[in-house]
Amino acid sequence: MNHPPVLLVIAHGSRDPRHAATVQALVRRAGALRPGLRVETAFLDFNLPSVAGVLDRLAAEGVRDVVALPLLLTRAFHAKADVPAVLRQAPASLRIRQAEVLGPSPLLIAAVERRLYEAGLAPGDKSATGVVLASAGSTDPEAIAVIAETARELRRTGWCSVRPAFASASLPLTEDAVRALRAEPGVRRVAVAPYVIAPGRLPDRIAAGAAEADVLADVLGPSPELARLLLARYDGAALAAERVTAAAV
Repeated sequence: MNHPPVLLVIAHGSRDPRHAATVQALVRRAGALRPGLRVETAFLDFNLPSVAGVLDRLAAEGVRDVVALPLLLTRAFHAKADVPAVLRQAPASLRIRQAEVLGPSPLLIAAVERRLYEAGLAPGDKSATGVVLASAGSTDPEAIAVIAETARELRRTGWCSVRPAFASASLPLTEDAVRALRAEPGVRRVAVAPYVIAPGRLPDRIAAGAAEADVLADVLGPSPELARLLLARYDGAALAAERVTAAAV
């Protein structure tokens, strides 16, 4: 009997205990959507289990196929360097396919809007509300460009204005984007939407920068859209692996 590849979700990790708890809740939600799929969680840093530890355990259990999914919104340093480096050290008996990062995706736009509505806004508020899409930040030009395009896509759903902002490494900062939106014509309220998956030091910095905003949404967390996106990225990687195998036969 052929078993589907194990889904290994690789999160960054944080000293903040809320981070790991949120990641685990998201992974559980994704697993519940796909009964029969084995889903594991590992962390690059700060939290256990480690990626190496989970891969060693899977190999010892006789698992052969793994889809490694970076729990990241953009292809920045962690996706391009850290994750491939740790996967290269996996036991030779494992066949590992690295899935694409989560963003960009319409499901992420839907998750952002869900959090804004949960924070008290309604679809009818869009035309008078400016949104700061606040990410953790990166020095990677590709990642910054993706955040900018995501802000444009969010704007196209009907919000009065959307500006990207960052907690670190890039400008503008959240508080500066809030002030800039406040000065835009037509903007009667300003909302900050954290474009981050789980709580931690940088999301807390985003929240502090939202002090002058009217609305602060929650992190994306274990939203239904993110759970579905995890499975979509898994399916894409698993299908690509099947095609490679079939072509080699």
